[in-house]
Amino acid sequence: MSENIISKKSFDFAVRTVNLYKHLTAEKKEFVLSKQLLRSGTSIGANVSEAERGQSKADFNAKLNIALKEANETYYWLRLLHQTDYLTDKEFKSMETDIDEIIAILVSICKKTNKK
Repeated sequence: MSENIISKKSFDFAVRTVNLYKHLTAEKKEFVLSKQLLRSGTSIGANVSEAERGQSKADFNAKLNIALKEANETYYWLRLLHQTDYLTDKEFKSMETDIDEIIAILVSICKKTNKK
């Protein structure tokens, strides 16, 4: 059975998000924005996982669309943390590359499944 790329990427991103949250709270003493990032960044993979076990095509589509919304929200929090100097350019670019890829994959899947 082939590996589900969005499942793997969203899980790996969730792990990175948790680690970034730990860094932001311990090193930068930032608790509010980082908690928002933690919630949305880990929610992407949770919704992808739920979609995989969806009860119907409509349920599958709904969960993937929620995952896409969470990914967009995560990108917002990353940009905000970067612009307010909680994330360095290097930290931001690293996370931005991953979230851009996740968003692109989810957009593609959602477009295909919404047409069916």
